[in-house]
Amino acid sequence: MGLETTVLRTAPAGVQVTAGTDVPGLLRTLSANLAGAECQLLIPEQDVADPELSIVIPAMNERITIAQFVEWCKEGLAKAGVAGEILIVDSSSDETPAVALAHGARVLRTPKRGLGRAYIDSIPYIRGRYVLMGDADCTYDFREISGFLLKFRAGFQFVMGSRFGGYIEDGSMPALHRYFGTPLTTWILNRLYGTSFTDIHCGMRGITREALETIELESQSWEYASEMVLKSVCFQLPTAEVPVRFLKDQEGRLSHMKRGGWLEPWRAGWINLRAMLLYGADYFLLRPGLAAAAAGLALTLPVTLGPVPLGPVTLSLYWMLLGLTLAVAGVQSFFLGCIVQTLYAYTPEAARRWTRAFPYDRGMILSGGLLAAGIALAAPLAAAYVQQGLRLASPGGKEQYMAITGLLAVALSFVNFCSTLVLHAVSMRTRVRPGWR
Repeated sequence: MGLETTVLRTAPAGVQVTAGTDVPGLLRTLSANLAGAECQLLIPEQDVADPELSIVIPAMNERITIAQFVEWCKEGLAKAGVAGEILIVDSSSDETPAVALAHGARVLRTPKRGLGRAYIDSIPYIRGRYVLMGDADCTYDFREISGFLLKFRAGFQFVMGSRFGGYIEDGSMPALHRYFGTPLTTWILNRLYGTSFTDIHCGMRGITREALETIELESQSWEYASEMVLKSVCFQLPTAEVPVRFLKDQEGRLSHMKRGGWLEPWRAGWINLRAMLLYGADYFLLRPGLAAAAAGLALTLPVTLGPVPLGPVTLSLYWMLLGLTLAVAGVQSFFLGCIVQTLYAYTPEAARRWTRAFPYDRGMILSGGLLAAGIALAAPLAAAYVQQGLRLASPGGKEQYMAITGLLAVALSFVNFCSTLVLHAVSMRTRVRPGWR
């Protein structure tokens, strides 16, 4: 799907840092100003004028590795033969930003608001056509970035790195992550979305700036990684994978995951799983709902006029009650899936698909017809109830079977009426997204 971004994003002018700039004093001033949640861009003395690639890296207290990391990036840009900028999105309390500036990186000072939020904050300041993301801890080898450039120039808009398709240094990834957490969550996402990723948690990944603006990241923390992958699928971005090298932490450095304590990996896994489920809620609603509705109708409708023997089993009133429950739950689930897809509105077609399938006028007529049919089917039982002195005969009468089918029709009338109203109300509020034709 082609993207035509219509939203223009502009960033405030940055602060040019020259040889005479008091960098420590400037950083102290900016840190004090960040209490107002404003971002401040610092531009190094030797800046790249017109970058094709932007390496955008969140960093927090990475004084041990930041100098080497920036030099790795510069080496990777030179080997790839591409003009590129290095943008460090920094919320450090140590000298990380000063060191990054001294080595030629742009530094965007932001409040500490989470990993995903760091990328959201950086978008107005990105100048390159292509964006490469990762970590500032020298665990991803940014000396090797040519594979990403080749994919970008071939027309791919989202390029995932794959540690499992590349190289994983001994000791770089805990066994729990390497053999359980990452493979399991990758498998779950592939099953939910019909994809074939090999490493959805790889932090080294690339996306065009146009696509980054279009997918509109919302996640504030670790789950940005899953959100980005899921939206690349939902927006039908041309996607590729490239192998990357993953290295262990350098001596003296403690990863942010370990800094958060033993519970942090589980918390990160949980919020990533939550993102998968939230951005794929329709997966659990549409098809399962249709299956439940079909099973419920199959158990109810054939028994409308009385018991139906099926070999050793006889479909009777109790089977009908089970069928009624399945049918109502299934139809409701299906409509919720339609509403969710309309809310997502990843494409114009997705936003309008279900309102075209279920027009308002037809929905109201169908609801009225189901209500009338349900009342007609239940009427004989109501009449018998009155004639018998407000009592009912023992189960088994034909009127009772017809009444259950009638109750199903009444319930489906109500579900259809309410769902049609909500579906069209949601459609009226669906906003136009950047990139829609």
